[in-house]
Amino acid sequence: MAGRRRWTSDEILDTAAELLRTADAESFSVRKLAAALGTDSSSLYRHFRSKTDLLRAVADRVLVAAMEGHRPEGDWRQRIHALALRLREAFGQQPELAAIWGRYASGGTGARLVMEELLQALRASGLPDEDIPAHYHRLVILIAALLSAEAGVSSLTPEEYAQGTELFRVSVLGADPADYPALSHFARALQPLGADRPAAFESILSSHLDHIAATLP
Repeated sequence: MAGRRRWTSDEILDTAAELLRTADAESFSVRKLAAALGTDSSSLYRHFRSKTDLLRAVADRVLVAAMEGHRPEGDWRQRIHALALRLREAFGQQPELAAIWGRYASGGTGARLVMEELLQALRASGLPDEDIPAHYHRLVILIAALLSAEAGVSSLTPEEYAQGTELFRVSVLGADPADYPALSHFARALQPLGADRPAAFESILSSHLDHIAATLP
């Protein structure tokens, strides 16, 4: 009788990434992954200690892919801007993994590559070394939050997005001026969540980089 096939870590992560294209971290399970591979959960735990470890490893592969072939160019601002856009593009192809990265983080090769580039760019800015860790931490939180927010909108079906847009329109334009004077005043200028996301991403990131620049010696 032939023995059960032994799956490699890369094959397991490939299948997990495929399952996560149509599911979120909450509905994803090692049991479902094992079923997709035609094996049992215990065989997967030889590669990954837990579901969280597995999810971190899947997200880290996106970071590795984003950093592949990356060559830093320009000044510190341009380097951080380019890095953020690379991450946005990479996670844009697998939005569910953006939310996973924002929630579980990662400690693999991809994470180290991103950390190294961010820290080098911040050092190139002229910031004192003692100030760099705090700025690094805020930048990572900002980028992860922006990517996770985009992921939430990107994963909606066209029908769900249309329903949300209509709900926003009714809620905003139908607000009673007596109860919501500011909302009524700005109602026609407000946009629903997800509108013009690329411009919002770049504007928020640029504002934060302006803040860092203002603190330079």
